[in-house]
Amino acid sequence: MDWQAMLTDFRSDDLIYWFVPLFFGALALEYAYSRTQRLELFETRDTKASLWMAVFVAFVDILPKLFFFVVIYQLHEWSPLKDVVQRQWWAWALLFVLDDFTYYWMHRANHEVRLFWAGHVSHHSAVKMNYATALRQGVGERIHKYMFWLPLPLLGFDALMVFTMMSINLFYQFWIHTELVGRLPRALEYVFNTPSHHRVHHASNVAYLDRNHAGVLIVWDRLFGSFTAEREGEAPVYGLTKNITSYRPVDVATHEYRALWHDVKRAECWRDKLRYVFFAPGWSHDGEDRRSNTLRRRAQDAAAASVV
Repeated sequence: MDWQAMLTDFRSDDLIYWFVPLFFGALALEYAYSRTQRLELFETRDTKASLWMAVFVAFVDILPKLFFFVVIYQLHEWSPLKDVVQRQWWAWALLFVLDDFTYYWMHRANHEVRLFWAGHVSHHSAVKMNYATALRQGVGERIHKYMFWLPLPLLGFDALMVFTMMSINLFYQFWIHTELVGRLPRALEYVFNTPSHHRVHHASNVAYLDRNHAGVLIVWDRLFGSFTAEREGEAPVYGLTKNITSYRPVDVATHEYRALWHDVKRAECWRDKLRYVFFAPGWSHDGEDRRSNTLRRRAQDAAAASVV
């Protein structure tokens, strides 16, 4: 491995830092508008917790990102396609689609595997939907996130291309964390992830739980059965199905890891211990099954029964 070339590429992966002033500028404008219009889009303790999560991620992300950058760089060196894919326009276009496809499955796994959910849940613990929530990234998920992108360098995409496209995808997702943008034209709502779709994703309503995992293209949710549209008359209720009561940054970042460890310890057999780790949040070996699909099915059955 050419370590000098790798480190040069790693230092060149700075696109996200150029986005930071835009993020905070948009946050300041949204906050000012909310104050002047008395919209109550922000809650002080909730916003502070979100900003603390952004700080935590900035530090926690350094080592996993460097480690996986090295791995992806080496995998690209082994790729038989590395001389075919060389940052041509079509390669960037193809990478955009593959990166977004990868993001969809990573994000969906964060909601359907409890160990991954423990690292992602801090993003969903915000009780308001605003641009501060967009900065409230999952801290623990930095450890496992990048492994989902490992197939891409084997297809010929170099490490800097992969990480640049990940930053572009993240940049797009920032603006959809808002209540100030209503429904967009139908064609855009059909293809792209929008504020309306992402409000559903952050909602704790049973009908909305664990839906709309898209990054940029909502078509993945439509194709793989995880799409739900925002409904008239059913406003999203943000936060968790059981909200945490602490706003301490450490508690926000780690509370689900502690809950997971508690459940693993109290399970009596190894099969149940592993189920707590790898099944979706809400599974229990000795209590009610409160996984989102189970809750949604019960609600649908109850609604059907009431009609009859």
